[in-house]
Amino acid sequence: REYVIVLSDWTFDNPYSVLANMKKQGNYYNNQRRTVGDFFKDVSKNGFKAAFEDRTMWARMRMDPTDISDVTGMTYSFLMNGLAPSANWSGLFRPGERVLLRFINSGAGTIFDVRLPGLPMKVVQVSGQYVRPVETDEIRVSIAETYDVIVEPKSSQAYTIFAEAIDRSGYARGTLTPRVGMTAPIPLRRKRTVLTMADMGMNMTGMDMSGSDMSGMDMSPGAGAVARAPANDSANGMGGMPGMSAATTGADDDSQRMAIAGATWSTGLRAPGTLPNAIPHEPSTHGPGNSAVPMIAQSRLAEAGHGLGSDGWRVLRYTELRALEPRPDFRAPERELELHLTGNMERFMWSMDGISFADSEPIRFTHGERLRLTMVNDTMMNHPMHLHGMWMELENGQGNMIPRVHTVNVKPGERISLLITADAPGKWAFHCHVMYHMAVGMFRVVEVSGAETMSMPMGNQDD
Repeated sequence: REYVIVLSDWTFDNPYSVLANMKKQGNYYNNQRRTVGDFFKDVSKNGFKAAFEDRTMWARMRMDPTDISDVTGMTYSFLMNGLAPSANWSGLFRPGERVLLRFINSGAGTIFDVRLPGLPMKVVQVSGQYVRPVETDEIRVSIAETYDVIVEPKSSQAYTIFAEAIDRSGYARGTLTPRVGMTAPIPLRRKRTVLTMADMGMNMTGMDMSGSDMSGMDMSPGAGAVARAPANDSANGMGGMPGMSAATTGADDDSQRMAIAGATWSTGLRAPGTLPNAIPHEPSTHGPGNSAVPMIAQSRLAEAGHGLGSDGWRVLRYTELRALEPRPDFRAPERELELHLTGNMERFMWSMDGISFADSEPIRFTHGERLRLTMVNDTMMNHPMHLHGMWMELENGQGNMIPRVHTVNVKPGERISLLITADAPGKWAFHCHVMYHMAVGMFRVVEVSGAETMSMPMGNQDD
C-alpha cells in the first residue's frame, strides 16, 4: 500500500495581516516566551549570576531565545491531508503488509517532527530520489521537503502518525489502522526548548565553560554575536577548543582565522562530496538587514536538530543519507559561490547577504558549469532553501554517493555546501520556503546563461 501524507498549516486570518503583525512585533505569535517564573527556575538550577547574565545577553542582542517559529499554534491549525487532529485522517493496512508513507510538508511556515510511536520507519526516498534505506524513529521534515518511508506493522493495532510543530505549539495527527474507527494514544507534546549557544554559532560542546567570561562578547545589534577573544584564550574557558588560538575572529590573516576552527588553509577547492570546514565568521553584519553573525560557521548536518535527540529514540540526520548509485556526474566544482542567509528577527527582515530581493541582482551560472554553492546561516532561524530547475547535491561526507535534493534545511549558525551542475538554461527561483521569509526578501533569481534565457514572471509584490 501507499499513502501520500500532506502536512500543512492553516490560519483564518489574512496572511498579509499576519505579516503586518510580525513586522510590528517579531514575536507577535509567540505565547511561549520565558516568564519571571522561568527566571527563578533558572536561578534555582544555575544560580543567580548565570541566569541574570543569560537574560542580559539575549536582551542586548534584542533577540528571543524562544523564537523558534514565526507563526505558531496561536493562529495556526496543523493539518494532515487537510484534516485537523480531531478529524483524524486514517489509512488502512493489513498486518504484515509493507506500507509506503510519502510525507510532504506543504506548510507556509511550519517545520514538523514526524514519528509513529512503536513503529520504526525505513527512509527510502528523499526529494523523490532513492537513498540507501535508513531505519529511524523520527524525521524532521522541513517546509517543501519530502520523505518516503516504509513501515511494516505486524500486529492488528492502530498507530498514531504524529507530526509535532518544531516549536511544540501544536501538532497534526492521523492514524494507521487495520480497521476503520480504531485509534491509538496521542503522544504528549514535548516542552518547547530555547535556542542555545550552538544556534548562535558558539558551539562549546565538550568544553568546561564554568569559568567563562562573556564580557568580551559584543552582543550589540550593530556588531552581532561576534566573539572578541582576549589575548589569553585560556582565561575565558576556551583553551579546550580544538585548534583554538589567541587569534580573534577579527583577524585579517587567513591562517590565523583558519587556525581558530582547526582547519587547514588551502587556495584550491576541497574534494567534492566532503563536509565544509568550520570557519570563523568575518566580523561583518552585512548591513542593517542582519542583526547578528555566528562566531564560527560550521557543518551541523550530523546533528538531529533543535529540540531533538534527547528522547531516547533515533532521529534521522542528513549525514545518514546516501544515494543508491554513485553520482554519474561527479566532477569537481570549478568555482564556489558563498551566500549568507541574513535577517533581523526583531524587525522581521529577511534577505541574502543583507540585500533583499527588491535590491538584488541575479545569481549568474554558466550553462554546463559545475559549481559549489555554500550557504552560511547568519540567523537563529531554520531556513529551508529551495532551488528551482536544477538538482542540488548535498555534500554530507558520503563522497560520490551524496544525495540529490531540491530543498535543504539550513540550521542556525550552519555552514552547508551543495554541488550543482548548471544544466537548465533560463531564469530560476531560489528562495527560503518559509513563505513569510520569501515574501519580505529572502529570494533570488538564478540565471543560467548559454541559451536564449526565458523570462520568469515575478508577479507584483503588492498582490
